[in-house]
Amino acid sequence: MSDDYRSIARERMKGFCRVCPVCDGRACAGEVPGMGGLTTGASFRNNVTALADVTLNMTVLHEVKSPDTSTKLLGMEFKVPALAAPIGGVSFNMTKEHVSEDAYIEAVLSGCVAVGTVGCTGDGVPPFIIDAATKALQAHRGIPFIKPWEGKELYEKLDRVMECQPLAVGMDVDAAGLVTLRKMGRPVTPMSTTELAQVIDYVHKKGQRFIVKGIMMPQDAEKSVAAGADGIVVSNHGGRILDHCPGTASVLPRIAAAVRGRLTVFVDGGVRTGVDVLKMLALGADAVLIGRPVSVAAIGGLAEGVSAYFNSITQQLSQAMLLTGCSRISDISPEVLYSA
Repeated sequence: MSDDYRSIARERMKGFCRVCPVCDGRACAGEVPGMGGLTTGASFRNNVTALADVTLNMTVLHEVKSPDTSTKLLGMEFKVPALAAPIGGVSFNMTKEHVSEDAYIEAVLSGCVAVGTVGCTGDGVPPFIIDAATKALQAHRGIPFIKPWEGKELYEKLDRVMECQPLAVGMDVDAAGLVTLRKMGRPVTPMSTTELAQVIDYVHKKGQRFIVKGIMMPQDAEKSVAAGADGIVVSNHGGRILDHCPGTASVLPRIAAAVRGRLTVFVDGGVRTGVDVLKMLALGADAVLIGRPVSVAAIGGLAEGVSAYFNSITQQLSQAMLLTGCSRISDISPEVLYSA
């Protein structure tokens, strides 16, 4: 992504995000609402450090010349196994006045589609968040994530987004305990497997796939399989709901091993570069979701900024594949990871 977008974003995000050279959660610890991690910010930092601690086996004695970064997810072709994570609430999490919710979500979805990937939309208490999501989803392919609201609101929102015929529907069950919802008087609570299965069955009957976001233990991955999910996102909500969680790169291998072949495994948390994408795939993910850096790109450069960021991710991933001897995404395995 051009430095121009970052400098514009730094100005537009004053008071919410410093647009640090390295987005690692150190400068913004405790800034929730905002872009930081909850309380000490340890969970946010652990996401970044756990991934940084993963190292790679470099090899240049092979026949790979031009790696193919494309893959197939949820029945659709992607040019790169990296998607924009669901983030909503621009006005109270990222910026004021400079970029509206409508403009932000439109930029994320259209910028992703332009480079052959997909953006996800978020959800929240203010109606303008779901309004902006549905408007953008009517124009571009994407994946809406709905929070586990109680009562009829959940199904009303599910119906709204499913009318847009999205690629899939997700639920960020890790929104349970989210500070921003509690401050707005609308906290959500954890879901039982039975409750989750009922929601998934409802979505499946409408002809849509379902993704469960917020999985940090193999047991919860197994429960998602039992409930009928088509995919999971290994995520601690960007370190914004529970302090002192391990980084997602640390828990991913065991979770992926537990459910491999039974559903699609996504992961988020600390992914900043194409090399990070390679690491997460080698650790067991099928694809990654990227949050804060995409927000910076969207606020600083709108759709062009988002496209530029994902083009950079794709180029970096291709180079990393070349130097680890991977011709295609399916070649990426634990063998590319260094182990002392």
